[in-house]
Amino acid sequence: MKLPARLAVLLAVMAATACAPQTSDTSSSGKDEKSGTLRVWLFQEVNNKPKERVVDAVLADFEKAHEDTEVTVEYIPVETRAQRIKAAFNDPGSAPDVIEYGNTDTAGYVKDGGLEDVTGDFNAWDEAKDADPTARQSVTVDGKVYGAPYFVGVRALYYRTDVFDELNLEAPRSLAELASTARTIRAARPDLYGIAVGGAYTYGAMPFIWAHGGELATGKSGSYASAIDSAAARKGIETYTSLFGDDNCPAAKCAGMGGNDTVTAFASGKAAMAIGGDFSHQAVEAGKAKGKYAVVPLPGVKPGSIAPAFAGGNNIGVLKSTSHRTLAVDLMKRLASKRTQGELFDAMGFLPTFTDVRQQVAAKEPFVKPFVDTLAAGTKFVPASPAWAQIDSSLVLPTMFQEVVSGKKDVARAAGDAAAKMNDAFGSVG
Repeated sequence: MKLPARLAVLLAVMAATACAPQTSDTSSSGKDEKSGTLRVWLFQEVNNKPKERVVDAVLADFEKAHEDTEVTVEYIPVETRAQRIKAAFNDPGSAPDVIEYGNTDTAGYVKDGGLEDVTGDFNAWDEAKDADPTARQSVTVDGKVYGAPYFVGVRALYYRTDVFDELNLEAPRSLAELASTARTIRAARPDLYGIAVGGAYTYGAMPFIWAHGGELATGKSGSYASAIDSAAARKGIETYTSLFGDDNCPAAKCAGMGGNDTVTAFASGKAAMAIGGDFSHQAVEAGKAKGKYAVVPLPGVKPGSIAPAFAGGNNIGVLKSTSHRTLAVDLMKRLASKRTQGELFDAMGFLPTFTDVRQQVAAKEPFVKPFVDTLAAGTKFVPASPAWAQIDSSLVLPTMFQEVVSGKKDVARAAGDAAAKMNDAFGSVG
């Protein structure tokens, strides 16, 4: 969201396996088979083919290194991941061995008992020492490691340089300028959304809340209370939802859009601006906006400031139910290795989680700078609670935004109802 070199020739692998201590009891399945079929679930991207090519090469090397072993991959929609993965935890017979998962899901998946503890494997992995602290934290729960960081994701503002030149506009330097610029574009070019926004685009909306001093929740160490209905948070909600309307992005078309939808709108030439991630770069390059766009950090409230962005990203983990633990851990490392992350950056624009690899890609690709600047300005994260998976999968925040956008509720009532739902979720996990 880079193919590690082959670990060894087959003879060396067999010899190492023969000398290694038995690991048959390390997986909850009670098995550690050294051949057979491994199943992998990875996330479907807007433009998935480049990702598939990188992954296919990793799997080819893996299969060459492990005799009588093959890997099948299924690319699953991000939006339905919660249901799919929860079902896999409850049905080990049909569950994958290795999964890609969002870093916001770590605590919940660990609480559900679905992820294998790979602390020893991770700490013994030579490349792990170069993982940045935030990435390492994203796979850690109560001091134990449950995966390998795959990529770090942060969002910034994409804008169409040709449209801005045509209308003699400059990139907005504040959220107020963002709104006025969007409406100016829509008025002059009614064929375009000024800025594509989505009622289901939670992580695109969060910077508006944080920029106004709001928080999603307060607390720590698993004990949280919602803050989404605070005065500051409500101001951010109001600012974001004000972008829905005929003067920018009509609610009838935009209320149901998620993050991929807004990026697609921009890439296909239907929007003059969009909030997209470093991981959206390849999709934009493959669309009509290619060669006619630039990226700047999403501005904050004060002119020249940067709105705090969500420190997103994905990890690769091994399911506790796997009957191929040793193979699954090796595949996890290969999929998340420095080489693979470098190749995924080239293919998809995913920012590496290894500090040395990130420095290398930033030096050779100018488009990385706005995202690195955004990271440097300070990012935010969701509450580190198992309840977040429930809050996320039950669409508490998208429902809140959509209720406001549709006119069903005002900001205060929608935020208050969302806060009550969040607190119920926090309370359910203790």
